[in-house]
Amino acid sequence: MRLTPDADAEELRETVRAFLGRHADTEAVFREMADDRGWDPAVWSRFAGELGLAGLDVPEEFGGAGASFREVAVVAEELGRSLVRLPWFATAVLGVGVLLHTDDDAARAELLPALASGETTAALAYREDPRDRDPGRVATTATPDGSGWRLDGTKTLVVEGATADLLLVTARTPEGPGIYAVDAGAPGLVRTPMRAMDPGRQLAGIELSGTLARAVTTPGGAAPILAKVLDRAMAALAAEQLGGAAAALESAVAYARDRIQFGRPIGSFQAIKHRCADMALHVEAARSASAWATAATAEASGELPLAAATAALRCGSAYRYVAAENIQVHGGIGFTWEHPAHLHFRRAATSAVLFGDPAAHRERLLTGLGV
Repeated sequence: MRLTPDADAEELRETVRAFLGRHADTEAVFREMADDRGWDPAVWSRFAGELGLAGLDVPEEFGGAGASFREVAVVAEELGRSLVRLPWFATAVLGVGVLLHTDDDAARAELLPALASGETTAALAYREDPRDRDPGRVATTATPDGSGWRLDGTKTLVVEGATADLLLVTARTPEGPGIYAVDAGAPGLVRTPMRAMDPGRQLAGIELSGTLARAVTTPGGAAPILAKVLDRAMAALAAEQLGGAAAALESAVAYARDRIQFGRPIGSFQAIKHRCADMALHVEAARSASAWATAATAEASGELPLAAATAALRCGSAYRYVAAENIQVHGGIGFTWEHPAHLHFRRAATSAVLFGDPAAHRERLLTGLGV
């Protein structure tokens, strides 16, 4: 298993970082927070279409780049550094993930090219009770209706659920839960944005009342696909958390170097040195965990469930710690709304529970280890 990125991945990193530096700097992030949509369609079009970053691991026959999940993780890490809001995670990680793992060739041929080009954005609606640790427990129902299906039920905490063009929804049938595609304009679909701690990651609640849908899996075929997609999501999120933690560390070190107090940079004081050293240790631990999860996903390794749970725990904990310490190093200015330090703190707090809380990841890890 190869854990280190190759030259192509590093070249991609430079390209993505340069693009985000030009089009998604701190000022742009704050502007997006004040906008109703929350992300710039022109930036998304260039990011997904011109750079091809929405379909990196989509096969070329479906309009993608034919790369691997390693390249996907690079983009996730750079977006974590930037904090810009784009529908990339919901589309390129969750939406594409579902279609890559389904055995419905017609659904792949119909839906993947538009996702890979960025023409269509997607969201995965699978969670119904935020307190329920079992993603396979589904109350939403799917009823046959001619050549299609009618869905009835509710979903919550859907990433980019209020703006996505295509919703991939889990719903149960007598044979078990399946996954169904719902167009954003379908009658009977109501989408409600939810107030979230992180303004850069929009969440939504969804209500379906006799909403017309088409199946993208066989009835009862959702469980193994959803398990793989959520592992993929945790690996991508771990890379994003690593990027955010690294950016917060760099911010703290830069401030400690430049801020003068009592005639000396505050980074020369022992208390600040120790804080920065501890932050660096957390970042490097997160880097190792993220590399394992990325490699396991890229190689479809049997280690993926363990690697994903480990990365979720380690990277989530590291990002929360470093983001909080970054505010402490900055002192009073770090607590102000105008400074971006709080954005990393908010992102770290919400990301740590986006696909399950630490207790759930720890339980899954111990179960996988046979403890």
